[in-house]
Amino acid sequence: MRKSVLSLAIACAFAVPTAATAQTAPAAAPAPSPITGNMTIATDYRFRGISQTYKGPAIQGGIDYAHDSGFYVGNWNSNVSSLVYTGGSGIEMDFYGGWKKTFGDIGIDVGYLYYYYHNAEIVATPANGAQKFNNQEFYVAGSWKWITAKLNYAVSDYFGLNNNQVNSGYWVNRNTGALLPARGGSKGSYYFDLTATYPMSDKVNLIGHVGRLKVKNYGELDYTDLKLGATYDLSGWVLGASYITTNAKKEWWFTTGAKGPKNIGDNTIVLSVTKTF
Repeated sequence: MRKSVLSLAIACAFAVPTAATAQTAPAAAPAPSPITGNMTIATDYRFRGISQTYKGPAIQGGIDYAHDSGFYVGNWNSNVSSLVYTGGSGIEMDFYGGWKKTFGDIGIDVGYLYYYYHNAEIVATPANGAQKFNNQEFYVAGSWKWITAKLNYAVSDYFGLNNNQVNSGYWVNRNTGALLPARGGSKGSYYFDLTATYPMSDKVNLIGHVGRLKVKNYGELDYTDLKLGATYDLSGWVLGASYITTNAKKEWWFTTGAKGPKNIGDNTIVLSVTKTF
């Protein structure tokens, strides 16, 4: 404030002492909307370290509703490869709901997540019909400041993995051509991850992540994934870059296609742009 304006303000204050009581209070800022949306363009869709798009680009988006009580529901969508989810419409639709709350530096989040792949299925034996990839999980997460630990527990066969899926020939050893041995369902599989999102500034975050998948009855498919990356907030557009790697066994985690087999769990760099509105 310039000195002349300040002097005038002081003079007016002494000359008209009742003027201060006549001033109106600043208007309160509008409450944030409980509904938010998001859109992302990425060079690859990596889910728990595994490419879902035959190592190609992805367009993703979702919408969320969050109540003041902590309860929330939402939907998130992404294109996926029909080589990974055979016979499908090339889209993954996630539906979720839960409750989350923060208490100082401590946070908790519990909920349910349903993964839906429209028309995607494996034609199993005529007696058993088609085998779908849809998956259901419960999750619980706890956070402290910028560190979060989360457990996802499958309450259905893990993305349809059971005897029907195995016997249909979906899981084939790349080296030997042998089918994954049928050992029943995979309900009870789980994924545990630990993620740190450290704010270097109000625009830059550093991200570190490690996750571990345990597939019930099918230990050949267990693996660990790692991620190191950073994001930069450019006027509301979040630019991301991440290095992702896994130790998933290449003889099982691969996808065949017109360009030949691809190891969908190997090392990669993913670039992305995200906008929340």
